[in-house]
Amino acid sequence: MVNGKPVTELGAKVDPLHDHVSVDGRAVKPKRKIYLALNKPRGLVCSHNDELGRATIYQLLPKEWAHLHSVGRLDFNSEGLLFLTNDGELSLHLTHPRYGVHKTYIATVEGKVPPEVLRRCTQGVTHLGERLKAEKARLISASKSQSVVELVLAEGKNREVRRLFEAQGFVVKHLQRIQVGKIKLGQLRPGRWRTLTPTEIKSLLS
Repeated sequence: MVNGKPVTELGAKVDPLHDHVSVDGRAVKPKRKIYLALNKPRGLVCSHNDELGRATIYQLLPKEWAHLHSVGRLDFNSEGLLFLTNDGELSLHLTHPRYGVHKTYIATVEGKVPPEVLRRCTQGVTHLGERLKAEKARLISASKSQSVVELVLAEGKNREVRRLFEAQGFVVKHLQRIQVGKIKLGQLRPGRWRTLTPTEIKSLLS
């Protein structure tokens, strides 16, 4: 029933803010959409349950938000900015390649990374039969023992940053995601979360 009248046509539309909808006499209310930004620490998995019994990101959240899903993933040893939501539209917008939402990472790599490695990252490399490519790659600092590199990705394939370097003989020791779209990790401490503002949500969907 919509506003006390039975719906008899397929595809009937309602305004969730103004129309009263009921099914079998029970009122139906739209689910409140929740948007969180989390600074994921190392040593946690992004799934609800882990077959190896490892700790999950959901242990950092209130129990009433256990139904939220992570938008994309950061692997067990990676850290940084991660969104959680119950909004499927936002998840699709941030993870589907056709939208090309940029994600920025800081990678600490073993050894001194030469310019040609960064150039190949932006030109694209093949790893295990899959094409991997960064939109941007720049060297922040370097010594004989390690290099710190900033990379911007538009797709975010599984372990893409690590694999970009593995394909060229380098190992990523530490990986942190610091920005998604226009949203930055900022001063959010590891293991802490905050809700996104309406302006931030709008910027991600645009």
